[in-house]
Amino acid sequence: MRTYNNTVLITGGSAGIGLALARALAEEGNKVIITGRDAARLEQAAAAVPGLIPIVSDVTRHQSVKQLVQTLKREHPELNILINNAGRASAYRLSDHAQAFDKAADEMLTNYLAIIQLTELLLPQLRHQEEAAIVNVSSVTALVPSVALPTYAASKAALHSYTQALRLSVSPVRVFELMPPLVNTAFSREIGGEKGIPPEQVATEFMAALANDEYEIHVGDTRKVFQLVRSASPAQAVQTFNAHSL
Repeated sequence: MRTYNNTVLITGGSAGIGLALARALAEEGNKVIITGRDAARLEQAAAAVPGLIPIVSDVTRHQSVKQLVQTLKREHPELNILINNAGRASAYRLSDHAQAFDKAADEMLTNYLAIIQLTELLLPQLRHQEEAAIVNVSSVTALVPSVALPTYAASKAALHSYTQALRLSVSPVRVFELMPPLVNTAFSREIGGEKGIPPEQVATEFMAALANDEYEIHVGDTRKVFQLVRSASPAQAVQTFNAHSL
């Protein structure tokens, strides 16, 4: 997949991994459109990275998504890369009073169902391009559950399964899955994000993998976890991954 002269949409592109991806892609000569719910944060991102095109949009609201798709068709008909990056996470332990249903509903809507909706609505536009791609940003927790992020991990596991099915269904549109480990962003602050890798590392590894058509992108320690899952029993992999949380 070429890494230049693309028109790219990044949801949740005003901070963290999304902004790092936007910067890396813009520096390679791509037109980059970022979305998010907070207009002020989008404008700050656009000021920090010259050339970014900010659009206020909420991926969890159907009408907002429909308006976004209409805007893209009208103003950016050449759009050929969709990066589904917007996400939600709740750090908590499952217990009698965890309110897990509400947390899970919020995470599943943003991390899974919203991606299905936007992807389906943009597929006709992507199919019209000579070269097109969809990138779903999941997580290392798509491979193994996390006791600290129980329903977030479940939502990313659902996204992982959906992404694999999508890859087999929409060719010649390429479907990538970006699977970062813990990343040092405001998004991950409450789960020890300061110990994670910088978002710029995620962007650097993503750009290299995109150029090489590596469809499942294991960033940083995700590679080690993937090997653990392949070599150990499922129970052992879960125990090892969660050793510091138990």
